[in-house]
Amino acid sequence: MSHDGIGPRAVTRSVAFLTAGVLAVPALAGCISEDPAGKPLAGPDIGSADRAKIADGGTLRWAVDAVPETLNTFQSDADATTTRVAQAVLPSMFRMDERGRAVRNPDYLESAEVVKTEPKQVVLYRINQQAVWSDGREIGAADFAAQWRALSGKDTAYWTARNAGYDRIEKVERGKGNLEVKVTFSRPYADWRSLFTPLYPKEVMGTPDSFNDGARKKLKVTAGPFTVKKVDGKEDEVTLTRNARWWGSPARLSEIVLRAVPRDERVSALAAGTLDLAEIDPAAVRHITAAGPQSTGTPLMGPDADRSAADEPRSRATARGLDGEAADEEVSARGKRSEKAAEQVRRQKALSGFEVRKSLEPAYTQLALNGADGPLADERVRRAVARALDRKELAEAVLKPLGLPAEPVGSHLALSGQAAYADNSGALGRQDTEEAQALLADAGWVPGGPVEEKKEEKQKEKAKEKAKEGEKAKEKAKEGEKEKQKEKEGRKTKEGEEAAGAEGKKDGGSGKDTGKKSGDGDGDGTYIVGEDKGHGGRGDDKAPHDSGTDGHLAQEGARQLKQGGAPGAYAPQGTAAPAKAGTAPVAKNGKALVLRFVLPSGPGSGTLRSVADRISRMLERIGIRSDISQVDDASYFKDHIASGKYDLALYSWPATAFPATDARPVHAKPVPAADGSLNVEQNYTRVGTDQVDQLFDQAIATLDDSEHRELIRRADSRIWAVAGSIPLYQRPQLTAARKDLANAGAFGLRTPVYEDMGFLKKSARGPAGTPGAKSAGPSSGS
Repeated sequence: MSHDGIGPRAVTRSVAFLTAGVLAVPALAGCISEDPAGKPLAGPDIGSADRAKIADGGTLRWAVDAVPETLNTFQSDADATTTRVAQAVLPSMFRMDERGRAVRNPDYLESAEVVKTEPKQVVLYRINQQAVWSDGREIGAADFAAQWRALSGKDTAYWTARNAGYDRIEKVERGKGNLEVKVTFSRPYADWRSLFTPLYPKEVMGTPDSFNDGARKKLKVTAGPFTVKKVDGKEDEVTLTRNARWWGSPARLSEIVLRAVPRDERVSALAAGTLDLAEIDPAAVRHITAAGPQSTGTPLMGPDADRSAADEPRSRATARGLDGEAADEEVSARGKRSEKAAEQVRRQKALSGFEVRKSLEPAYTQLALNGADGPLADERVRRAVARALDRKELAEAVLKPLGLPAEPVGSHLALSGQAAYADNSGALGRQDTEEAQALLADAGWVPGGPVEEKKEEKQKEKAKEKAKEGEKAKEKAKEGEKEKQKEKEGRKTKEGEEAAGAEGKKDGGSGKDTGKKSGDGDGDGTYIVGEDKGHGGRGDDKAPHDSGTDGHLAQEGARQLKQGGAPGAYAPQGTAAPAKAGTAPVAKNGKALVLRFVLPSGPGSGTLRSVADRISRMLERIGIRSDISQVDDASYFKDHIASGKYDLALYSWPATAFPATDARPVHAKPVPAADGSLNVEQNYTRVGTDQVDQLFDQAIATLDDSEHRELIRRADSRIWAVAGSIPLYQRPQLTAARKDLANAGAFGLRTPVYEDMGFLKKSARGPAGTPGAKSAGPSSGS
């Protein structure tokens, strides 16, 4: 799980009710003729090319967030880079296709099927006869058995992060030969395809010591198109090289270097030529798409761009009334401006060799509602919050500016195109302000009621006002210093002094006004009611790494309010809104309904802040106020989400092809632990029901695929009904890639095929080095 760019680690394969008669959950079976799963909203955008068109050799330098602490994906500190390495160097019995569905990997399996269901479920794996480990040993039953024993949970000496599925296995044994593996289950397990991916060699899984420590920084034995050459913590790189014993289609690349580069430094690294492929944020997209061939006299530099500072004679500066020292300073300043402009042109030229490949991540962003205590412990209040949201508007605000399909996610348990997907949001109901207000009224929250203002809140507001006044005083003092500095530097001749003085006065005035506008952030002098808390303390206009849409979102919100927003939404700065404007706050027992909305504050949080602002305005329409606070990234999950110190929060969950296994702990009903605490597993909203748990249990034990999908969809309908979390939109996936790089980029729901990645032969390059021609961009999927 993560918010956009930051958050808790999800436990995934690749890598964190209403009473009867009150709400009718729509039946799904027998009433829908076509597959409700539909198609992926966006398919892979990877610069697809036939292997024959790809040159042999080359090194792909691929940005990652960090060098992994471990290469063992089954340990608690495994991360996304751990997964990427495992996909390239270890066996995977099944991998995801473009629809996010598990399909057999023929490089490792000739077949895999359930051969018995009674008296117990038996799965028979037939291993590819050519499949061998990098030391030459055949992949066989001994490796399967060692992994089962390590992950079964029976031996606590193994420090495992999860054992789901392996704990249902009774025994693993050889079939007719070492290339047949027979797995017998003690209890039926529908998600058996999730097991043994990745598969580690028995040398890693055989003992607790080798499991715990043997695969953290090295993998001596592998069995993929690549093998691990080196994990270099000092250089922040992991180097993968071709596996000489690989039996499948030969890897086109000689090496893949996974290089740790912070997201806000990736554009610079691309321009410097030290990266070929990097996932980027929306702000970086604008830098790359704006890059292109620069002609003489570009808007960046003007028609005299090629002239150096020396071309501005010192005598000319002197002739304009400047003395020797001032003339030297002006010439120096011109030189610096010229160098900066020239560097910008070089940067743009370098970036013109890249393109942005776009898709949607196998993950969705949700609004979490903490139902443990407070107002949101009341299901009616949670449903009121949910019914106030225009999820379509939120999806469009994030995805439309990026040119991506902007459809709200309709399921907690799958994404469009995956087998278990269906839009079950109807179990909760569509956006309806009147219905939301009625739900609040039914829960005792009525508009216009008396509100007792707490002493602490008054003091807090006074402190905020005092802080604002202090900031304004500092800004005024800085402006005064600037004026004095300008006057000090204005040493001119007596005749030129008057003219220069007038000019300096004029410039000083305009500079002062400009500074005020940029500092206040109110370019048009308007004030948005409810947004006077700023944006996480960012005093500059630099977009954070995962939120380049900040400017677009803010402008979009302004346009919507101006064209038909709530009355009083805009007014001259400092002007109070009309008394009858908007919706009066709801209150109960003298207390207004104010929800703590917690967000991260670091790079990448801008998009979340923009979404939170929109949600806050939607809640204001039904009388709910939001107290938005942005906290340090490092404490966001541990100290707030996991500990339950929030009312509303935004974070993301990854999609999975095996929701009965992977999503159950996310939605399981919290139960009291032996020490009196509440065991929430990964259900950080603290909202769950016995019925949802029962449906998951039934689904995991049902081997009929159609019945299994039906149970998952019914569980999702009931998750919608209790309104503990509201799926909003599928996260954007934006990747900068060299134009001549093929079969790599924004993979969407599919697993990357590492052996097919490479650089195009010169004869296969289209315009500007693109694969064949122009990149087609996101496809609709199939």
